Amino acid sequence: MKHILSTQNSLVKQLVQLRDKSRERRKTGKFLIEGEREITLAIKGGYQLETLLFYPDLCPSEHLKPLIERIRLKSFDTPVDTIEISKEVYQKLAYRDTTEGVLAVATSKSNSLDDLKLETKHPLILVAEAPEKPGNIGALLRTADAANADAVIIANPKTDLYNPNIIRSSVGCVFTNTIAVGTTENIITFLKAHNIAVYCAALQASVEYHTQDFTKPTAIVVGTEATGLSDIWLKCATQNIVIPMQGEIDSMNVSVAAGILIFEAKRQRGFNN
Repeated sequence: MKHILSTQNSLVKQLVQLRDKSRERRKTGKFLIEGEREITLAIKGGYQLETLLFYPDLCPSEHLKPLIERIRLKSFDTPVDTIEISKEVYQKLAYRDTTEGVLAVATSKSNSLDDLKLETKHPLILVAEAPEKPGNIGALLRTADAANADAVIIANPKTDLYNPNIIRSSVGCVFTNTIAVGTTENIITFLKAHNIAVYCAALQASVEYHTQDFTKPTAIVVGTEATGLSDIWLKCATQNIVIPMQGEIDSMNVSVAAGILIFEAKRQRGFNN
């Protein structure tokens, strides 16, 4: 087994870059995962793992055996390197204060809209346009996972999906949701080609969300909290929908709004569908 004791090790420096720099993640096609649950979900989602790093005081080597067995059962093409690291190295790499002492290096997926395959004739899709905050993206992914949405599509993303804040805030759901990214124009073309009704969360020309039929093929589209959706979405919408506000403000957190809308769709479809 390999050991890394120094924070000046070249691999450690590379991993810090992967954690902190979107450009480095795009250039290498690699990213860093922290935490046993997140790594387990990455394995379940079919991500190729390259390296496991563990700090033995928090993660004794025997705790790695279940992860290694899951990797083996996935029959990945290349064996996974296992590296024991020192406390200093772990503290250098860890993004969170409290994790289980294990990290992994994984290969990213393209998440291209061209590769998106819908497995049902009546899909329920959550679309988010230009979400800026990684925490909001993670929360949207958790909402989609909770509702078992058929896909999440992100239009004009401001960051890559493997930002550590997205991984953390999604609690690893970024690895198990069906996710695609693309431009607003390409996503609208995709939805029209698949005869999917487009319901845009917006204040303009809207009706109350619960009056609509979400049992047909449906995309629920949300925008940023600051500016909402771009005009092209509002013009192409099957219907703009609104959640009636009963307080002093006219909007709510985007992930909360998405949760209300998508679970209304689940209610109409029957929660087991």
